[in-house]
Amino acid sequence: MFQSIFVDEMKEDEKETVRSVLIESYKQYEHEYTNPLVWKEYLKNIYHSVDNPLVDKILVAKNGEDILGTLQLFQSSENAYGRPELQIFSPIIRLLAVLPQARGRGVAQELIKAGIGYAKAQGAVNLYLHSSDKMYKAIQLYEWLGFKREKTKEFQNHDILVKCFRLDL
Repeated sequence: MFQSIFVDEMKEDEKETVRSVLIESYKQYEHEYTNPLVWKEYLKNIYHSVDNPLVDKILVAKNGEDILGTLQLFQSSENAYGRPELQIFSPIIRLLAVLPQARGRGVAQELIKAGIGYAKAQGAVNLYLHSSDKMYKAIQLYEWLGFKREKTKEFQNHDILVKCFRLDL
């Protein structure tokens, strides 16, 4: 039975579950990658992301003790992507993931709202995130929540245009 969702900071003993949620959530995009080596590299980066010392916070959405989703927050584009040239010095959401069986229940919304709260608590005036056309449903949610496209902060990753979205707080 699905009850209420609450968002909390990831605890050390939840790392392996968060890895599983990330992999399970993102594996739907595998068929969209024309180069299998690029896909393997992406999956490896996702897997190791929970150990990234540059991540500021990893949030988890739970129903009881079950982790349904996660997202990561970074303080800058250099920390988030190793791309100081993007000149983003505001919080950035990365790797929003919701288990397939938990989608459509407001999990992503709750995670993003917690990310917004985090950014506001930091005194930020903007919150950023990046996505690609492969993730069109996520982009619809971001736009519904008020994020606007910020083309000056986009970049190319292999053959993928990584689009930027900004929420003014």
